[in-house]
Amino acid sequence: MEPVILFENDSVIVAHKPVGLLVHEDGHTADAPTLVGWLLTRFPEMQGVGEPGRSTEGVPLERSGVVHRLDRETSGIIAFARTPEAYASLKQQFHDRQVYKEYRAFVYGRVHDRWGTIDRPIGRSAKDFRLRSAQRGSKGLARPAITSYERIGVGDYESESFSYLKLIPKTGRTHQLRVHLKAIDRPIVCDTLYAPTMVERSNNLGLTRLALHAHVLEFDVPGGERERFVAPVPQDFEEAAERIAE
Repeated sequence: MEPVILFENDSVIVAHKPVGLLVHEDGHTADAPTLVGWLLTRFPEMQGVGEPGRSTEGVPLERSGVVHRLDRETSGIIAFARTPEAYASLKQQFHDRQVYKEYRAFVYGRVHDRWGTIDRPIGRSAKDFRLRSAQRGSKGLARPAITSYERIGVGDYESESFSYLKLIPKTGRTHQLRVHLKAIDRPIVCDTLYAPTMVERSNNLGLTRLALHAHVLEFDVPGGERERFVAPVPQDFEEAAERIAE
């Protein structure tokens, strides 16, 4: 799949990122295509906007225009800055929690409450340096993290229970949604990083990708008005929702 430009003006670009595409270089996946690289071929003036990045080994990383990120395995909506002024504006909005983000996700098991909030600080996993943790025993500084959710649907598929959720992160910690859902024993379907055992033994609702999609992004467009952008729910999500419809 190719990325899709959902909106552009002189200050920002809003794109729909496909599953499997890195947002920017990570210093580990050599020569892997990135969304930033794809955008720079179309918007070369974005080059150098924002803060330079470096890998853990000190290698420079191309992160032009990046103000927030999505995991490689997550599809959906993401915004980029085209100018230093737009970058400063968007970074401040994210910092001040003025940006509204909404996700869709399928999780293993039944979520019994229609609405809820997960308020658990996130630190580093004591078992695996790649992971974060919102459970007892995490190490390092545990940062406040809050996620609200609404249950859209719940049901069984091939004798296994799943729930379909709307997720609204109030903070922006690394892997926040994946970590919070694991912490309440409802990990995201096909999350090979945080629930590898469940992925191996489950039918995974017929899905073959991490069941997490960034659906809505709302912010004040620099120099303009507040706008709401939507990356349509993927077809495989629509089909999975039908499988558990009761």
